[in-house]
Amino acid sequence: MSGPARPTTGADSAPSGLAAVGEAWLAYWFAPADPRPLALVRILTGLLGLALAASYAADLEAWFGPGGMIPVSATGRSGPTFSLFAMATSASALQTLFGVLVAALVAVTLGLASRGACLVAAVLWAALLNRGPVLAGPADDCLAVLLWCLAVGPSGSVWSLDRWISARRGSPPPAPSPWVRVALGLVRVHAVAITAGMLLAQLKGDVWWDGTAAWWLTTRSQSRLVDLTGLYRGSEYLMNLVTHAIVGFEILFAIGLWFDATRRLVARAGIVAWPLIGTLAGEPFWGLALAICCVPDAFGPDRAGYTA
Repeated sequence: MSGPARPTTGADSAPSGLAAVGEAWLAYWFAPADPRPLALVRILTGLLGLALAASYAADLEAWFGPGGMIPVSATGRSGPTFSLFAMATSASALQTLFGVLVAALVAVTLGLASRGACLVAAVLWAALLNRGPVLAGPADDCLAVLLWCLAVGPSGSVWSLDRWISARRGSPPPAPSPWVRVALGLVRVHAVAITAGMLLAQLKGDVWWDGTAAWWLTTRSQSRLVDLTGLYRGSEYLMNLVTHAIVGFEILFAIGLWFDATRRLVARAGIVAWPLIGTLAGEPFWGLALAICCVPDAFGPDRAGYTA
């Protein structure tokens, strides 16, 4: 005859709790996932990269060429560092190296030799940013992050020339891959980290607490894209609302992206909100880059991980 059941203690439940955490960790990073969200990120990232590269193209030699405004000695963000573009000491070498970068970004967009193209584009883009750190903006940094994340996963396994070539050869459709999960996990982690970093920086300034930050954003005439000073003069409440709405959204985004119940809603809001915030801040490409980070969570299945 068995005795009465022994009450469950916290110590008894600890192993199962740790096991659940471990399972969630492994599922987040390594469970096989549908490659389609990653392919969509690849296409959008390639287009963003081409747009940002175009902003460098017209003045490439004026900045980095022989006798350019940024000498090789200025390479690096915290002192001289290695950069492939610093080795391009002639105009022809500079244009050739930049042409390889553009070709790699085209290949990323079309999905041709995708993994290698993402790696080449990531290396050369980082080299370009190191060559001219004073020119690099937040959108440039976000593009670098996206390219490195794409280099991890098989982003060209669907919606790509790689897949078209494989299908012509009779290869079966790609199966869900754990490497897709790793790449998408990195995209989300970086999006949250960027948002959290912005929040910490903003909340150190009084203007984000007293509601006047929106005013100072729109008064920067050299970078603003829309002039809302007239509206803000007419309504202090509107100025305060815009300021605190930006902070509130950033808090919601950094937290809500981790929960199944809120992930899709927050990500879809981000696709709209980040470009708007970027426009108000005079950094539209930065807003688009963060919106790209939202795409997998916004349009993947409801459950985390995008399993097929």
